[in-house]
Amino acid sequence: MRADRTTARRTGRGRLSTVGGAACVVSLAGQSFALAGEISIEDRLVALKQAYSGYVKDITPTHIVMRDGSTILTDDKRPKSFSEKLENADIEDMLSQVYPVVGCEKPGNPRVNFDPGRIRNERFFKAVYGHVKSNVVRKLVNVDWFGQDIKVNGAFGLPEKLAAVVEELRPNLATLKQFLVPSAGGFNWRPIAGTDRLSAHSFGIAIDISSAKTEYWRWAKSPAGAKLKARNVLPEEIVAAFERHGFIWGGKWYHFDTMHFEYRPELIEIGRLAKERGC
Repeated sequence: MRADRTTARRTGRGRLSTVGGAACVVSLAGQSFALAGEISIEDRLVALKQAYSGYVKDITPTHIVMRDGSTILTDDKRPKSFSEKLENADIEDMLSQVYPVVGCEKPGNPRVNFDPGRIRNERFFKAVYGHVKSNVVRKLVNVDWFGQDIKVNGAFGLPEKLAAVVEELRPNLATLKQFLVPSAGGFNWRPIAGTDRLSAHSFGIAIDISSAKTEYWRWAKSPAGAKLKARNVLPEEIVAAFERHGFIWGGKWYHFDTMHFEYRPELIEIGRLAKERGC
């Protein structure tokens, strides 16, 4: 599969298809993906398949095929507002914004509605992590978060990856502890505040660090109609450690949630591809 991705990246064009379970590239005349930092939908889908190996069985021109045989539409061809994408995302919507890994951030606040990771296809996460609370609970594993037990999903070696974040940060804990503990929580089956959509915490793939020095857009006291502005004080060392192990940070969202880290290996991989191409 990596060879196929390399081919797609080299040509910078093409539509991903599958023949007998193997990926191939079909020409898309007139489209180029040679611009610095630009990642084709084909590359994004390959990153998704690799990140969730064993759960995403196949990719077709119109659907992704899950290991249980169910399919999820790649692109519903409907023009959508940002709020409509949040409420009813297809896979292309979910992968449409490139998460800026450390080294690719732009100075200043993110552009309005730039929230890579907040747009989620709930069917996908249910297929991977569990359709109902009891499915997820059976997979939960405790991780020692600097003396505090945090429950996360056991899939994809996620507990070990979170433990690796802990070990990376431990040598500088005297300085970083004020930002890290106590954690504001891991697994919690609940809707996102103000919505009917399930939080990433519901699937056991998110951890909130200490809320003492972090900010959340719904807490921000901004004049009506004014752009949101976050004041981040979180050291880059913390963000970089999480990203190295597949977690994105909500502090890079326009609708900022600076305590929030979420396991999204596909977005980290897409972000790394963008970095290789000049951000």
